[in-house]
Amino acid sequence: MRVVDIIQRKRDGQELTDHQIAALLDKYLKGSVPDYQVAAFLMAVYFRGMTDAELKTFTEKMMHSGDIIKFEGVKKFLVDKHSTGGVGDKVTIALAPLLAAFDIGTAKLSGKGLGHTGGTIDKLESIPGFVFPETREELVSQVNQTGVGIMGYSENIVPLDKRLYSLRDVTATVSSIPLIASSIMSKKLAVYADGIMLDVKVGAGAFMKTIEEARELAETMLGIGKNFDRKMVVHLTNMDQPLGCAVGNALEVIEAIETLKGKGPKEFTDLILHLTGTALYIKGNAKSIEEGAEMASHMIRTGEPLDKMKQFIKANGGDERIVNDYSLLPTASDQVDVIAKKAGFVRKIEAEEIGKAAMILGAGRATKESELDYAVGLVLNKKVGDEVRVGEVLATLYYNAADNLEDSIKKVEKAYDFSSEKVESQSVVLDTIKGF
Repeated sequence: MRVVDIIQRKRDGQELTDHQIAALLDKYLKGSVPDYQVAAFLMAVYFRGMTDAELKTFTEKMMHSGDIIKFEGVKKFLVDKHSTGGVGDKVTIALAPLLAAFDIGTAKLSGKGLGHTGGTIDKLESIPGFVFPETREELVSQVNQTGVGIMGYSENIVPLDKRLYSLRDVTATVSSIPLIASSIMSKKLAVYADGIMLDVKVGAGAFMKTIEEARELAETMLGIGKNFDRKMVVHLTNMDQPLGCAVGNALEVIEAIETLKGKGPKEFTDLILHLTGTALYIKGNAKSIEEGAEMASHMIRTGEPLDKMKQFIKANGGDERIVNDYSLLPTASDQVDVIAKKAGFVRKIEAEEIGKAAMILGAGRATKESELDYAVGLVLNKKVGDEVRVGEVLATLYYNAADNLEDSIKKVEKAYDFSSEKVESQSVVLDTIKGF
């Protein structure tokens, strides 16, 4: 069948066969199908969607377009956590050592950030001496030794997704639920884990703006996971404000460590406990997520997760003393408070504006070539639900160069939305959907 016939069938709402989907994607990878025809196919999917059978085949072809990674030799139950992204998202840094305390392993391929702040790789690289493993064997050894192994992302993981995303980005088809779900799940399935936890952000600072959109995406991804016999749980989490208080690489490392000491921001701590409870539920160590979260809260009080953090840092050549001495981390030369000019209750904090405020100070990359300043960023002093009086500190900016300081201050001020009436702070976890 010609490619144009495949496009026409999808345009007309007819179900494509496994062979037709495979033929289209195989030919595209080999360069024998032009971008404009695949762009037409993507637009047809945008309007017509995909059946479960189509989505399974489409995801499988994406998944097998590059390397399939299994961490042979790992002697621990592996759980992979993936987030759709968000400002202040330092979850992995706090979660992995806590999971390790329960003998649950993290073997994760992560990337550098582009945009608001650095990715997990960047944040951990703010620790003096910290170097990531370069081979799969080194990562496996670290997981067995410390329970935590993180390394840079392979360029050959689902290369087809990179090509398709570039087309989606310029053809207004990024927001297609089946295409988002297959993009995320193909990468999760290509890197093996015994259990998968997905964190879908919802709200003004997220890609999914409404709970209904997020739930549809969650159900679609769970359907894919079920077709591949993976144990999965999807959490829908609130992104109507940044996650936690710290935004910026070294600052987020500090907040993650403080959380392992039992001193982290409430909503960030709640999320970490909920995710740990989920991992224990997936593994079968807890009868419910709630029971697992209680176990996680007790574990933090023992101090063992903090010891796991030290072991992880040391195994990667980093200075584990930073856990008790934050002055060993990169430190900004100056700081300035952003002062409230109006009174009220914080109704919302535009996460994207906060992210931009941190980025222009040097905490994030505007382009892939941009160099990060690990020390800079900001710490929010007021969160949703808090009462604010004129003259109180909304946030503190940490900076080394004042070039964009005024612009950064204006973005923080713009991010805060006030109400004259008392506002109840929302739970960080809006919904949990189990796939098994």
